[in-house]
Amino acid sequence: MNILSCIHRLGIALAAAAAVFASVTASSQSFPARPMEMVIHTNPGGGQDIFGRLLAEINTREKLLPQPFTIVNRPGGSGTLASTFIKGKRGDPYYLLSTSTTIVLALAQRPDLGLGLDIYTPLALFGFDLQSVTVPIDSKFGTFKDLIDAARREPNSIVCGIASATGTARLLLYHLEKETGARFKYVSFKSGSDAMTAVMGNHVQLTTENVSEVLGAVEAKKLKILAVPAERRLAGLPEVPTLKELGYNIHVGGGRGFSMPAGVPKDAAAVMEAALERAHKSALWRDYSTKNMYEDTYMGSAAFAQYLARTLPMIGEFMEAVGVKKP
Repeated sequence: MNILSCIHRLGIALAAAAAVFASVTASSQSFPARPMEMVIHTNPGGGQDIFGRLLAEINTREKLLPQPFTIVNRPGGSGTLASTFIKGKRGDPYYLLSTSTTIVLALAQRPDLGLGLDIYTPLALFGFDLQSVTVPIDSKFGTFKDLIDAARREPNSIVCGIASATGTARLLLYHLEKETGARFKYVSFKSGSDAMTAVMGNHVQLTTENVSEVLGAVEAKKLKILAVPAERRLAGLPEVPTLKELGYNIHVGGGRGFSMPAGVPKDAAAVMEAALERAHKSALWRDYSTKNMYEDTYMGSAAFAQYLARTLPMIGEFMEAVGVKKP
């Protein structure tokens, strides 16, 4: 092969590579070419809903993407309806799921649903929305000890309102029973905000939903938080003890993140991941995270996927213990 032939072939190869690069770049620059649909598995007003809508607002303010998000709430089945919808959009990058880690992990433990982790493209985890032990402001339970002592004396006499039978609030309730010996009944609502409303109306005696969901009612002197399952006392609630300082090694919070359906083009996923990373660095997110006392822990696509895979067995143990999943 002479040198001219080699140069000719090299030129063809470089031209082909340049064409591929140009195609990917053009595809990345043109995505999204139309508004994207953000799917949320709860009714409006819940923690996951507020989180998803915040991203939509950050996107508009910061001009992260050339297109807005359309919010669509698909509540029902403890996240089943929303995840089933996302599964049906495989390969379509114009759908984004506002992801609750506990919900998707719980669904993945149900083979009958066919909603394993392989139906998602995890993009980013923003942090953990801590749970709470919250009662009406006029509750007879003045302290966490009062509540636990009563639930020990009269098992299943105290009713807890939660958003899902397999969600993070139920996970906290499971750990409370396991660590303290107390026993509670629970009632599932369509969202954490519905559970909170039931507590304010004295229809149930407590909720273990997220701090971010109950905080407004706490500030309005309608609810009070008896304890939080955090590593340390929260700066915004310095008078509220942690479960750890009360003697219980419990740390529970809902992971808040975003996923696309499985099988989406890699360049589209990369565009969205980059936009989410910028959103996490925005002042609006920082303010929201601080105000709502999140544990701010960012994970990109690869780290988020690894976290989900690593946490899956633990959620399986929880679901077996509460009788949702058969061993």
